[in-house]
Amino acid sequence: MTNTSIVFVVAVLIVLWTLGGYPMWLALRARHKGEQPEDASRAQPPLTSTPMVTAVIPVHNGGAFVARKLESLFQSDYPAEKLDAIVLSDGSTDDTDAIAESFITSGRVRFVRLPKGGKAVALSTAFPMVRSDIVLLTDVRQLIEPDCIGKLVARFANPTVGAVSGTLKIRAGETSGEASTGLYWRYESWIRKNLSITDSVIGATGPIYAIRRSLARSLPAGCILDDMWLPLQIVLAGHRSVLADDAVAWDYPTSLNSEFNRKVRTQAGLYQLMKLEPRLLTPLKNRLFWQFFNLKLGRLFLPHMLIVIAIASVLLPRPFNVAALLAQAAFYGAALVDRLLPESNPIKRLTAPIAAFVTLITAAFFAQAIFFRDPATLWKATTVRLTNQTR
Repeated sequence: MTNTSIVFVVAVLIVLWTLGGYPMWLALRARHKGEQPEDASRAQPPLTSTPMVTAVIPVHNGGAFVARKLESLFQSDYPAEKLDAIVLSDGSTDDTDAIAESFITSGRVRFVRLPKGGKAVALSTAFPMVRSDIVLLTDVRQLIEPDCIGKLVARFANPTVGAVSGTLKIRAGETSGEASTGLYWRYESWIRKNLSITDSVIGATGPIYAIRRSLARSLPAGCILDDMWLPLQIVLAGHRSVLADDAVAWDYPTSLNSEFNRKVRTQAGLYQLMKLEPRLLTPLKNRLFWQFFNLKLGRLFLPHMLIVIAIASVLLPRPFNVAALLAQAAFYGAALVDRLLPESNPIKRLTAPIAAFVTLITAAFFAQAIFFRDPATLWKATTVRLTNQTR
């Protein structure tokens, strides 16, 4: 076997391991271990021990969502006297402020108007204002199931648990791109569930997670991934960050273009995260090092591995180079063709997932822009298709 062949095979194996091998191995570990009784408890604690919960909702120009969000929150099954909210308007220029202020008279909402500074600044402003035992961090767009908060809080009956993620479900999409985005999120949720069973999730489900107030920390200015930095601080302090897969929030379907922008930001946030928290790269200090290496760093390497595969394919001996190049041309060609096919074409069942994969891998490559740009410029508003579905 030539050196080029070795490089080609190793790069292919890295891609396969990152996308399928390690997640499958993690699933086998989770199945072998099983969920421990103290983690499996789904019953809300008795009312006398039910902790106070404060929902922290940072929002920028969320006028289309803020009223429904607060209504969803306060229609929760959680005891009304135990639940309040802080809405932080991050330099909003639409009707967000007026709508949020209209809820103040309920006595359950506090409103803070901030100059545009980003989500990290908003969260750091909110934490000193919280007097509750549990902080519920949630975004403005997603609606929660009535029993969501109770199921999140129930996991804190285990004293080793410091953070609990809910499960985000995506409403049915009308386009193949929206459906592929939902498929990707189900894949992510499967991995997170297995991480939770074996130890802890790496980060949290950004739109819906809760932490103990005593473990909340101010975020570094400009931090992109609050939903990774905060839970990982809790893990590095010796606690667990788990998934409550029955605590559900619902989101609207998003297009591949919006998902591309979001993925550029989140993958760029990984580069930033390693700079902000170098302990993540030290096995002796980070007990989730191998999970982080395989699931997070591995994905940052993916576009580079695919480039290596393409270059090595040219240099392979015949007929292997022809076969490798034809296979890659067909794969990437399917992603391009998908853009041209109408939604009614049945071929999109095959091409749409390929297009989604290529889009997300391309986003991981462009995430390297963080080395040359201000991280704040990577934030783009997510465009969603509003539906009349309540679930």
